[in-house]
Amino acid sequence: MSGNSIATTSEAAEAQKRKGLRVAIAVSIGFTLSVACGSIVPFLGPLFAAQFLLASSRPLPMAKTVGMAIIILAAGAFCMGLTSLLGEKPISFLMILGLAYFICFFIQASGKGGPAIFLILVVGIMVPLLGILNRELANSILSILVIGVLTGAGLMWLAYACVPEPVTVTAQAIPTVVQPNPWLRAFANTVILLFAVAVCLTNDKLAAALVIPITVASLLGQIDSTASMRAATGLAVVNLFGGISASIAFGILNLRPNLLFMFVIVLVVTLFIGGRAASRSAEARMFEGALTIFLVLFGLGVSPLPGSAAESFSTRIIYVAGAISYVFLTTSLLWTRQRQTIIDLEGRHRG
Repeated sequence: MSGNSIATTSEAAEAQKRKGLRVAIAVSIGFTLSVACGSIVPFLGPLFAAQFLLASSRPLPMAKTVGMAIIILAAGAFCMGLTSLLGEKPISFLMILGLAYFICFFIQASGKGGPAIFLILVVGIMVPLLGILNRELANSILSILVIGVLTGAGLMWLAYACVPEPVTVTAQAIPTVVQPNPWLRAFANTVILLFAVAVCLTNDKLAAALVIPITVASLLGQIDSTASMRAATGLAVVNLFGGISASIAFGILNLRPNLLFMFVIVLVVTLFIGGRAASRSAEARMFEGALTIFLVLFGLGVSPLPGSAAESFSTRIIYVAGAISYVFLTTSLLWTRQRQTIIDLEGRHRG
């Protein structure tokens, strides 16, 4: 191996350590503060922060941060209005909600949108489900989103203040995958997610209603249609690991339920999972998905959300396993096996 190759590998490892440490700091501090403040959805701000931090090796410019926040809040306001107007008309409600999902998936399949698309999908899942399954929260959903976005942005800047990026390091974005026929992929993904949301809307178990569709949306962004069986198995195992980690973390927290212990637990877990999600490897997206599942499950476990503690973690892990199986089955039936295009950091294309 040449000297340049060794130097490049060393630089990549250092960059991964810095990014992983930022994610761990932002998530652990944000999660603990959210619980201390009695947040109904304590995982929302940390989830936004993790997505912002994993998207690039530099903090989002202020203009881009504000723009993303406006888009996310606009999506929340749209979903809240849609739920209020058509919540009692399921067919019309699901048709318009499906159109919104289709737009998001089309942008994602076109290799655009970045982390904002997944966050909008999370909003598009949470707002209708909370608005319909828990009427008491309907009027506070928008304020929950505002706090979540502002918290995520603040945590992002705090993480960069604690672990700054060297000035000499060039900012690098994550490569994006462009599907050859984004219309077909977007339609298939919309059908898959919309069916999961529709089923959860008929179930009054709020934990299942949040865990299953968010897991489905996360997996749809991770699966590669050309992946081998071994890669698919690895994807399933890593995402399920996120749920198991949440269960173990919650069990440990119950031994000494206080904020300091919670901070240490979340810090340790996110250092492990977030550090791998921060890498430039093909497995990074899988660990990013595992981090999402961990935050959602652990957040529901400590949330004061009505009914959030009604089900055991073993049941919620079954939800995750069911969502994983559902996504693999439906994508195998609905996705066309076509060649993808990967846009690398310099804008070159490779098949």
